[in-house]
Amino acid sequence: MKKIIALGGSNSKNSINKTLAIYAANKIENTEVSIIDLNNFELPLYGIDYETAHGIPENAVKLSHQIEDADGLVIALAEHNGSYTVAFKNALDWMSRIDIKVWKDKPILLLATSPGARGGTIVLESAKTYFPFLGGNVIAGFSLPNFYDTFLENQITNVELKLELIDKIHLFEQVLNDK
Repeated sequence: MKKIIALGGSNSKNSINKTLAIYAANKIENTEVSIIDLNNFELPLYGIDYETAHGIPENAVKLSHQIEDADGLVIALAEHNGSYTVAFKNALDWMSRIDIKVWKDKPILLLATSPGARGGTIVLESAKTYFPFLGGNVIAGFSLPNFYDTFLENQITNVELKLELIDKIHLFEQVLNDK
């Protein structure tokens, strides 16, 4: 059985991206899903002066090890002003000090959602470009627009979007199973 991580790129306690990541990860067959909540990995704001004085925080090391132990990642990114949330970017920055290949060449199903019509597409496209530099093997990307209208009772209600995500999940499963 393959181990995958579901991660929402937000520190919101009610993160819609974490909800989407968990939903998608639970659709992947023959896997054991671990949920990573960034709130469980509190980190000081990255800065070279802090790192020089205190070293790399234990939570960054723990998060990096969890990623290393996984076979694949389902990451859903929240978008703040067209970019990553501060909590997510800060975790990336700290983990990159341990190993620039933050994602350890793991296959990634990359997702984004938002309450608006664009569904986090700006941050999704940015991550598709950036993650390979951090050792990310992005298999597929999916954006769910209008979260509060298209995701009800723990289901995607728009049939076309639901089928699109299922197709992306199948691509991810193929790569995961070939690993």
